[in-house]
Amino acid sequence: MLLTLLLVLPFVGSVCAALLPANARNAEAWLAGAVALAGLALTLSVYPEMSNGQILRLCVEWVPALELSFTLRMDGFAWMFSMLVTGIGFLVVLYARYYMSPEDPVPRFFSFFLAFMGSMLGVVLAGDLIQLVFFWELTSFFSFLLIGYWHHNAAARDGARNALVITSAGGLCLFAGALVLGRIVGSYDLDVILSSRNLITTHSLYVPALILIAIGALTKSAQFPFHFWLPQAMAAPTPVSAYLHSAAMVKLGVFLLARLWPVMAGTDAWIWTIGGAGLITLVLGAYIAIFQNDLKGLLAYSTISHLGLITVLLGLNSRLAFVAAVFHIMNHATFKASLFMAAGIIDHETGTRDIRRLSGLYRFMPITATLAMVAAAAMAGVPLLNGFLSKEMFFSAALEAEGPVLVINRALRFVAAAWGMFSVAYSLRFIHGVFFGPPPSGLPRTPHEPPRWMRFPIELLVLACLVVGILPAITIGPILDIAVRAVLRGDAPVYSLAVWHGFSTPMLMSLTALGGGGVLYLLLQKHLGRGAERPPLLPPIDGRRIFDAMLVTLSWRWARTLEGWLGTERLQPQLRWVVLAAVVAGLWPVYGLGLTLGPLSGTPLDPAFVLLWAVGAICALGAAYQAKFHRLAALILAGGAGLVVCVTFAWLSAPDLALTQLGVEIVTAVLLLLGLRWLPKRIPFRWTVAGARAALPRRARDVAISAASGAGLAALAYAVMTRPMPESISRFFLERAYPEGGGSNVVNVIIVDFRGFDTLGEITVLGVVAVAVYSLLRRFRPARESLEPPPQQKEQDAAAAAEDLYVPSVIMRLMFPAILMLAVYLLMRGHNLPGGGFVGGITLAVGVILQYMAGGTRWAENHLRMRPIDWLGTGLLLAVATGAGAWLFGHPFLTSHTPQVAGVHVPSAFAFDAGVFALVVGATGLILIALAHQSTRK
Repeated sequence: MLLTLLLVLPFVGSVCAALLPANARNAEAWLAGAVALAGLALTLSVYPEMSNGQILRLCVEWVPALELSFTLRMDGFAWMFSMLVTGIGFLVVLYARYYMSPEDPVPRFFSFFLAFMGSMLGVVLAGDLIQLVFFWELTSFFSFLLIGYWHHNAAARDGARNALVITSAGGLCLFAGALVLGRIVGSYDLDVILSSRNLITTHSLYVPALILIAIGALTKSAQFPFHFWLPQAMAAPTPVSAYLHSAAMVKLGVFLLARLWPVMAGTDAWIWTIGGAGLITLVLGAYIAIFQNDLKGLLAYSTISHLGLITVLLGLNSRLAFVAAVFHIMNHATFKASLFMAAGIIDHETGTRDIRRLSGLYRFMPITATLAMVAAAAMAGVPLLNGFLSKEMFFSAALEAEGPVLVINRALRFVAAAWGMFSVAYSLRFIHGVFFGPPPSGLPRTPHEPPRWMRFPIELLVLACLVVGILPAITIGPILDIAVRAVLRGDAPVYSLAVWHGFSTPMLMSLTALGGGGVLYLLLQKHLGRGAERPPLLPPIDGRRIFDAMLVTLSWRWARTLEGWLGTERLQPQLRWVVLAAVVAGLWPVYGLGLTLGPLSGTPLDPAFVLLWAVGAICALGAAYQAKFHRLAALILAGGAGLVVCVTFAWLSAPDLALTQLGVEIVTAVLLLLGLRWLPKRIPFRWTVAGARAALPRRARDVAISAASGAGLAALAYAVMTRPMPESISRFFLERAYPEGGGSNVVNVIIVDFRGFDTLGEITVLGVVAVAVYSLLRRFRPARESLEPPPQQKEQDAAAAAEDLYVPSVIMRLMFPAILMLAVYLLMRGHNLPGGGFVGGITLAVGVILQYMAGGTRWAENHLRMRPIDWLGTGLLLAVATGAGAWLFGHPFLTSHTPQVAGVHVPSAFAFDAGVFALVVGATGLILIALAHQSTRK
């Protein structure tokens, strides 16, 4: 229950924040802060269990047939990350309260922020790989909304787009890698995977799985060659940047690598892939950071570099390096969050983040300057600060690196020394360029200290940097020990968090980095003074421009070319491609396996049945012919063919299909009747020999495609019906429909019980399609001649309405109660007799649209007061709630129960069917009402 509450709380808070009024900045901040603080308290409450090495686990069956379950799992490593996500999240909320302007849509900001926090916790607490990927993609989505929060800013839009495209593409690769890993192990359960190292590393699919998972992790943590998206994300509000860079999104990649380290690390492929990418990113990010003129740009590239450091440590075949990686994850979160907040304060109080315009701010904001300098010193690895400890552990790991990949191991110690100097150089530029020198001039605002509580989060984080740096074993030691033991289990190494280890080689490297970084900064002063952002010695290659060029090529040029080949404004060619694709998909297995007719003989033909199908064929051919001359006649004939299909279903003992087909035919007829007015006036057809010759190839092609499709489907149906099936699946459903599903209507029991998960997906798609169609129709403008008939026609229509239409409209209004009763009757009887939620929903939708046709849209809205969106949402929520209700009794999602109420069996699947009923009413009504509105618009 605690894990569920920890995960659900941020999402509930997100919904509540979105509902608050726009000017309630204090209320939203209090709400978001309370949610984050409650999450932190819940996480802290399980400290005794985590210190004892326990694993909290909650498993709820989702789709047992596919081995999918909703699993929450908290060990010491997940606990540590939950502390970071909720603790720093609370400090960022407090900071954002004073940073965000009252003119901003603050409810939207805190709503997105809390949803992002919940998504982060979903990844951290996931006990199933598929579930982890789901929340992983949610973080990409909500980070897109947060980065593009100021959507009026072009840079924010571009940064959000690039972040979404790159991280979502990496998420797709991660999904594929998770599927491959699940295929190797035979399960997606994280506990099973973490106990299958030998099976994974010796499998032939290990390398493909590693590459796919590595792409997902490297894109999320902005590692080379995907590093360029993170600096673009600095267009987000500073609270977002502080959260993303310190404890949230960019840490997910290294979280995943650390989580899978026990079962996938140590191989040559792992060291080359993970260690190589981290090694390049480590130096590249630090070097570029020195030359950034934007404060947030400098911090963004430093984040890339520090993430590269963590990735390098995880890429080594060393348990001590793994300890250093976990330690630096925590240290980086503290000093980087405080630095971003300090940069936000400087921007907030001066009006600029450009280092070239900032100088001497220490005399205007001494407290903020002191805090920022301490945090920057921690980032540089100055002794007695937390960054120094993890940097020294990195130097030790670089010196002691061993393994099969000698190139990386030998280069690592030199790369580590260069990185140390670069990190000192950009930290010095941050300190010296902003806080020292002459007083600034020409700033948009006069610098001054921020409000007390806006500075409080920085003070708390800087205090953590100091306390951890001076007393690491007492403060951070227990947390680090819990996290390391949770991942490495019995293989956790012996390590020391002492501040002083003697005058060793790592200490010499640290001192060399401090001195060399200072000298490097002095040597680059002339270059930095010119304000050039392009670092020297690097080729003029910009990853962002390469990405933009690829995006333009793929989404514009190639898409335009493909559209030129396949796209058309006419519907018929598009339908032709769809039908051809279906024909190819149907013929492919026939080509490989063959198609043989069964030995069973057919039943004798009934003359009435033959006559029925002859009428249907004539109607179909007539509809195709009349489409060229008279649209209404074609619609009537198409309806006749549909009625023949209905009678056929009834003839072959399929009353449920017959009822559904009849309802669909009625709705389709009404839909097309309303849509006919949208079409432009038809040009009278004149038959000519030349026109017939020009149309002959096209008509011959269409006839050939339709004949092939119909003949192929007929042959397939005939082959199936003449084949004996002693082990038919129908017996399974017939025997279990009533005892397990509580209904004698096997078709309905299959839909709402045995295949309820499929039905839930189908009605969800139906709801999405309805909303999409409605959105498109709102922006569509029918042809003028279809809405404004000639004056003579207007007079005739008015006379007809006065004389002839009064009685039909009254009849249609009086029919509504009867149609409503019929719809409810079909719903109630569906579990045992022909009917059900789908056909009942269509029936009620027909009654609703009749009211619109009888009285017009205004009359129907005033008297009927139907809200299709409410119906649609209620239906979907009812269906989902019915499925989730099974969890309360310890059963998988959508498991049906049939309790007795007053001696009558009332299956729980009836509530699911009622949800289908409501959603079908809402979806169908939404589309038809939109059509009616457009068709009657003046």
